[in-house]
Amino acid sequence: MNVNRVTQSMLGDRSMANLQSGLKRLADLQEHLSTGRVLNRPSDNPADAGSAMRLRSSLRAEQQHARNADDGLGWLNTIDSSLQTAGDSVRRARELALQGANAAGGPQAREALATEVDQIRAGLLSTANTTYLGRPVFGGTTMGNVAFTDNAGVVTFTGDSNPVNRTVADGVVVNVAQEGTAAFGTDADNVFAHLSALSAALRAGDTAGISTGIDALAADEKQVVVARADIGARTVRVEQATTRAGDSELSLTNALAEIENADLPRTVVDLKMQEVAYQASLAATARVLQPSLVDFLR
Repeated sequence: MNVNRVTQSMLGDRSMANLQSGLKRLADLQEHLSTGRVLNRPSDNPADAGSAMRLRSSLRAEQQHARNADDGLGWLNTIDSSLQTAGDSVRRARELALQGANAAGGPQAREALATEVDQIRAGLLSTANTTYLGRPVFGGTTMGNVAFTDNAGVVTFTGDSNPVNRTVADGVVVNVAQEGTAAFGTDADNVFAHLSALSAALRAGDTAGISTGIDALAADEKQVVVARADIGARTVRVEQATTRAGDSELSLTNALAEIENADLPRTVVDLKMQEVAYQASLAATARVLQPSLVDFLR
């Protein structure tokens, strides 16, 4: 029967190693509790640290998508509101033209109708130059501050047809602007020219011109409706992207918390257990380090 020799030194070394190991676990638990995190540095868990970095990268991307979508909704809502106002104005101008076509009133009545048409035209020009964050929403990427310019009674488009794109998800880019000519018509054949011609026809009592104006404004109103429907469809896409970005952000945040954050109730329990274990280890080590035989022989 073999009997391994156990020396006092071996007992002391093993006890001290166990004591240090327990102290290390106690220090780790105290750090988790004080910081609320189990992953305080990459060396704590390299695999989880890598996962956390990838999750943070994805989280930042989703947050940027959400910001882009919010900005896009600002553009689209502004355009939608402007088109609604424009549609109402064109509809009112057409109603005035219909009144003028009845020829029930005299020159004074037609003058009053023409004056209101002029005011509608001025208001419509202001609507067509609506801005969002200082940029004309119907002017594309123009560096100017207006999309349409009135030169001596002739309104021309001074913007461009470039899209204002916003990336609202991976691989999803939405143009959040509306080209002015698609909503208000091209130069020399736009709603402003039609209103000017209608105003002149009303003052002159030109029934043929008034009839032409009625038809032109009907087409202008339809054009505004089509443009507004397009904006509505794009708004739905951006709103859906906003919802998806929010859901993804929540999911990624939860996944990151699972990796990095400490389970505080469990950590408190573990800390108490480790404190008890460490106290027991101290007591055991104190017994191991009792005076040896040499101490008794002195």
